[in-house]
Amino acid sequence: MTRMTILTEAELRRIVPLDREAVDCVEGAFHALATKAVAMPPILRLDIPEYRGEVDVKTAYVPGIEGFAIKISPGFFDNPKIGLPSTNGMMVLLSSRTGLVEALLLDNGYLTDVRTAAAGAVAAKHLSRADSSVAAIFGAGMQARLQLQALALVRPIREARIWARDAAKAEATAKALAEKLGFPVKAAIDPKAAVTGADIVVTTTPSEAPILKAEWLQPGQHVTAMGSDAEHKNEIEPRAIAETTYVADSLRQTRRLGELHHAIAAGLVAADAEFAELGQVIAGLKPGRTGTEEITIADLTGTGIQDTAIATLAFTRAEAADAGTTFES
Repeated sequence: MTRMTILTEAELRRIVPLDREAVDCVEGAFHALATKAVAMPPILRLDIPEYRGEVDVKTAYVPGIEGFAIKISPGFFDNPKIGLPSTNGMMVLLSSRTGLVEALLLDNGYLTDVRTAAAGAVAAKHLSRADSSVAAIFGAGMQARLQLQALALVRPIREARIWARDAAKAEATAKALAEKLGFPVKAAIDPKAAVTGADIVVTTTPSEAPILKAEWLQPGQHVTAMGSDAEHKNEIEPRAIAETTYVADSLRQTRRLGELHHAIAAGLVAADAEFAELGQVIAGLKPGRTGTEEITIADLTGTGIQDTAIATLAFTRAEAADAGTTFES
């Protein structure tokens, strides 16, 4: 007889909020990726173009951790038109010793949202100026909201701007964030104006054409690009990658499907060019920001090790809180 714990989205939201421990958990995952013999296969992706849909499957095994996660993450970006969320999914946590399923995390994409926001915070912690206080967020969806909340955990943010193609949604998101975070958050009509004077810029859209121009970037800024997690997605003008200090979450991935992929395709960066990875910066193996006037870009495509890390944290907290339903078979 085997036993596994089933956790619902509501239970996971209660026990795994976006907090400093979640950020530390993801930071530790990046550190492990740079310092341990992590097994992390390439992302498996299924595209369903007629419904503007995609399904990603990610996983990773970290030596010394008792479990590993396999995540199924669908994204159907026309869903909001019919009143459904654009992302959902689940994670399965298995024992690294036996391969048996230990937990089924029915999070509907919530844990992915948390670990993605936490990754943005980790990038800002290690690549932005320590005194960064003004943020510009491109996008007005759930990840845009969480990215700003996560930034406020690691930087003294006192002002933020939200820009999105849907101005009404940007207004609503800005108002909600101002109420939640307690500092001014305003909707920007013009993306260039949103970037001007910002210390940190975060892009969180599924855009297939650049929405952030290289010429808008100013000395000392940090950019975290979250949206380019497939070959056809592109938020940052490729020239910006060639002209700034670039850091990847996984160079193997960003060469194939990140913002770096588009810079390579445009002939602006060599296909075999070497760049630092975020985990290497965290571990002190490679430099990140080296001066206050430097412009840095973090290209975050999402890695399986982040999913294993957040799933392990969720399972640990569930056991401590006696949460979830035990299923025997």
